Amino acid sequence: MFRAMSFRTVLAGAALVAALVAAFAPAGAGGGKRPVVVELYTSQGCSSCPPADAYLAQLASTRRDVLALSFPVTYWDMLGWKDTLASDSNTRRQKGYAAAMGSGGVYTPQAVIDGVDDLVGSRDAAIAADLAAREADMETVQVSLSATPKEIRVLVGPGRSGQDATIWLMHVLDKATVDIGGGENAGQKLTYRNVVRDVRAVGMWKGQQVILDLPRGDMASPPHDAIAVIVQQGGYGRIIGAAMLSKPGY
Repeated sequence: MFRAMSFRTVLAGAALVAALVAAFAPAGAGGGKRPVVVELYTSQGCSSCPPADAYLAQLASTRRDVLALSFPVTYWDMLGWKDTLASDSNTRRQKGYAAAMGSGGVYTPQAVIDGVDDLVGSRDAAIAADLAAREADMETVQVSLSATPKEIRVLVGPGRSGQDATIWLMHVLDKATVDIGGGENAGQKLTYRNVVRDVRAVGMWKGQQVILDLPRGDMASPPHDAIAVIVQQGGYGRIIGAAMLSKPGY
């Protein structure tokens, strides 16, 4: 069973925006659609997590219509093994969801789909059914990422502004294999995909076209080989835009 614990925005002209959107289509999306975002909150110290990690890896490898992200958290480090990929920012994000959803606590493995649905991360059939149902009520804002020698450019297109949205940026590691030396998974070699190394809010979206130019010097660590951006109502509400840029050329 799963484990639980309580506790220089620039406004751009329409022609420029259209050109940039055409040049840098968001990863995992086609025909103007965006990928469905699956966030898996997991820990190397949680014995219930490996099946969920394997399913997340499967989604990352086979579903171009899904942006599957792994968020290793820190609060199971007390069980005899310190998660080598976990970050405090991942833990804060999960706690933010718990507060927004009124769940009263956090647990692993937890899958959050498009910021609105909370499912046990190892229940593959339930997650697959949820993904199949997403198409009907998906809200889409175009998100594009591009790299220049000096900066990462984030473009968020226009859309309905029923609620202001946070623009989140994440450093992502495509794959990591870890030999677990202690705790509940001692002796296992586990592989993780699309591992989020940190999370930061880089801007706000209020329905307008937004371009953010982020200095590459600010993006050099932690070790990563991709950048993901999520546009999310409020801070921990419905996701309305998402994209990922692999191998940004560091």
